[in-house]
Amino acid sequence: MVTQTDLDKSISYEEYFNLIEKLVQEGGTTGNDKSKAFIDYTKLNYSRMKRVFKTTIPSSEVLNTVDCLNDKLTWIVLSESWCGDAAQNLPVLAKIAETNPNISLKIVLRDENPELMDQYLTNGGKSIPKLICLDEKLNELGTWGPRPKFLQDWLHKEKANPTMEMSELKEQFQIWYTKDKGQTLQREMILLLKSWLNKECISI
Repeated sequence: MVTQTDLDKSISYEEYFNLIEKLVQEGGTTGNDKSKAFIDYTKLNYSRMKRVFKTTIPSSEVLNTVDCLNDKLTWIVLSESWCGDAAQNLPVLAKIAETNPNISLKIVLRDENPELMDQYLTNGGKSIPKLICLDEKLNELGTWGPRPKFLQDWLHKEKANPTMEMSELKEQFQIWYTKDKGQTLQREMILLLKSWLNKECISI
C-alpha cells in the first residue's frame, strides 16, 4: 500500500517535467542505469512529453466528469525519465488531472522507491508507468498501467507468438501512440474512475 511517506517523496508533474528538462541539459537520466542509451532515451522522451502535452485535447467525456467527480483523489505514478511508455502516457494523465481540481497527480521514481514498486508488479516485472489511485484516507481504489490495454494485449500476443523483434514492436507502439493522441487512455481512465468510485453520473 502507498503510505504518507511515499507521498511525501512524490513530486508534481510540473516538477517531474522540469527535472527531465534539467537532466537533458546536463546529459543525465533518472534511474540506476546511467548508460548513454538511457541518457539518449531521456532526451528523446523529453521531446515526446512536450509534444504529447501540447497536442492532447481533453475529450468531452473527460470534461463531463468534473461536475460528477467530487471525491478528492490522488494519482501516484511510478515512472522514470527513460521510459517510452511513461513519456507517452504521463502527459495525458496530467491533462486529465488538470481539468479536474479533485485529482492530484503525483510522481515517484521507480528505482528510488523499490519497496513501493515491488508491491505493484505487472506479471512479476517492474513495468512502468504504474498508477495507483488513492482516496483522501490513502485507501487504494485501483491501479492502471503500464500502457493502454490494446498495447498490453498486443505485447502479450507477441510474447506468445513473436512476429517481430522487440525493438520493432516498441517502434510500432510509438507509432500507435502518435496516431491515438491520448484518446484511448482518456477513455480507459474514465471507465476506471466509474468502476472505482461507483459513479453512475460518469457516462461513457
